[in-house]
Amino acid sequence: MRNKVITASVIAASVLFSACATKSTMANNATMHDIKFSGVAVPTTDSEKRKIFASNQIEVDGKKTKIGYNTILRSGDKVGNGVFGLVYDKNGEPIKEKDGSFKISNSNDFSSLLPVGKKLFMVSHFETRPAAVYVTELNQSKDGKLTAVNTKNVDFSSVNGLWVPCAGSVTPWNTHLGSEEYEPDARAVKENGSINAYYDAMASYFDGDLKALNPYDYGWSTEIKVLNEKGDVKAEKHYAMGRFAHELAYVMPDEKTVYLSDDGTNVALYMFIADKAKDLSSGTLYAAKWDQTSDLGTGSANIKWVNLGHSSDDYVKAGLDQRLTFNDLFETSKFPKLGFTSVNTTMGQEYLKIKPGMEKLASRMEARRYAAIKGATTEFRKMEGITYNPNDNKIYLSISEISKGMENRMKKGKANNKYDTGGNNDIRVDYNKCGAVYELNLAYADDIQSATDGSYINSNYIVKSMDGLIAGRLNKGTGELAKANKCSLDGLANPDNITFIPNTNTLIIGEDTGSGHQNDFIWSYNIKEKKLTRILTSPYGSETTSAYYYNNIGGHGYLMAVIQHPYGEGDAITKEEDMPANAKSAGDMKAYTGYVGPLPVITK
Repeated sequence: MRNKVITASVIAASVLFSACATKSTMANNATMHDIKFSGVAVPTTDSEKRKIFASNQIEVDGKKTKIGYNTILRSGDKVGNGVFGLVYDKNGEPIKEKDGSFKISNSNDFSSLLPVGKKLFMVSHFETRPAAVYVTELNQSKDGKLTAVNTKNVDFSSVNGLWVPCAGSVTPWNTHLGSEEYEPDARAVKENGSINAYYDAMASYFDGDLKALNPYDYGWSTEIKVLNEKGDVKAEKHYAMGRFAHELAYVMPDEKTVYLSDDGTNVALYMFIADKAKDLSSGTLYAAKWDQTSDLGTGSANIKWVNLGHSSDDYVKAGLDQRLTFNDLFETSKFPKLGFTSVNTTMGQEYLKIKPGMEKLASRMEARRYAAIKGATTEFRKMEGITYNPNDNKIYLSISEISKGMENRMKKGKANNKYDTGGNNDIRVDYNKCGAVYELNLAYADDIQSATDGSYINSNYIVKSMDGLIAGRLNKGTGELAKANKCSLDGLANPDNITFIPNTNTLIIGEDTGSGHQNDFIWSYNIKEKKLTRILTSPYGSETTSAYYYNNIGGHGYLMAVIQHPYGEGDAITKEEDMPANAKSAGDMKAYTGYVGPLPVITK
């Protein structure tokens, strides 16, 4: 029986933060708090490398509180009537693996905490194809500990399933804003419906029918609203915000301006301005143009915005329902040709021409290609987390690896034209395997803001420039430890999910790294003192995801932290018989959804 989703009006929550909008009010007048997490050592023994270690103490304005890592659920756990991470098909039946076992994802990713009425819910999505989303009712004890009461699958069959949801955020109106990463290349669909093994895995949602798949159904931002204390939800995809490799969407305090990161090679940075506050179903989409001002370090640039036009969910969904193809949207050429534009995006160099009447649909169904045609920068590499600092009115953006299109006609520091040929070559900085976090500076509200075509941008939260904040660096040591950790153990390795703790100077940075660090870390970074503190280490082959801060839920704070696919990459162990003697079973590969805390409330 399919898990039914009941739609109803959204229970609105109060706005989380109020940021300043004019030159006279730019500084946040709230009291600043000094916080310090206790540090965690680098795991060095085999036993240590198989465990989770987290800060055991936080100090806020001199007052110390004991904390630690707390697991809420692991993939495959049965809670109430549900199995956390069990993947369902379009008909609401559990999907089976080749060996006949049920498909349970251990790629737990972003998990949000959503208070609704007198109850607390956690919405968790799983980064697989097909994907799963679970809404879990939680119990909060007096001391702040969270435990799962019941969990149930969220049905996405009305939009033909969910694809590779990665990071996410919580909107100011208390909804789970998710993503679909690595959108399939619609140009590459073969006659039998196949693209490649990665895409074809989605066919299990349709009982293996490749012809039932439509690549344009995947690559969107998703929103899930918990409607009432029964845990009923409304799940939807926001087609107006464009189709690309969504890492996450982050809504600014005006409840209309949204920044969207695009993960992969030769990708773009997007901004969406909704028509109405708290409603992401229609609006205008923009893509960034990098106007480089310095090539030192990770580079600096002024940011201009290319207008990709206005659209709505309903308009784009009508195109999807017609099952329009890539060839319905574009003409292509193998060579330079009058009327065609040369672009270089994730899909490589192409000569494209939009077919008459298809501009509006192309702007959303092929947002990255369309942005490149319009002159935006499609050279970023591995664009990941986004967060906002209301104290200083700045945005932070993590770039997991600075390479390929971000270099100047190079690949990993060696001459290579592949990623710049036929494109703008706007970004021209040095290769950095270890990645960086950038600081994005916002324009003042009384500055006139307009797109490159001269059209006015209706927002007080427009990024005007971008500079490196903190970068990883190569490990220059020798020996086994240096061999296993290509990036310095005292610095970042491939930053991914990030979150900011308001009214402090603390940025939290999670890693998704393979050879950079043998064990992925989560860091606390003091942006004023420029000091990193390691606050969590994860087991072999896992990825730290869902780093997200909640200041006050029922009188307690939480830093969500998910440990995805232990032993799944890097030092990969994929079969039970290959597990080492001190890893008793393949059950050790189950992912962890949990939090660092409970934390004291820092600001009420």
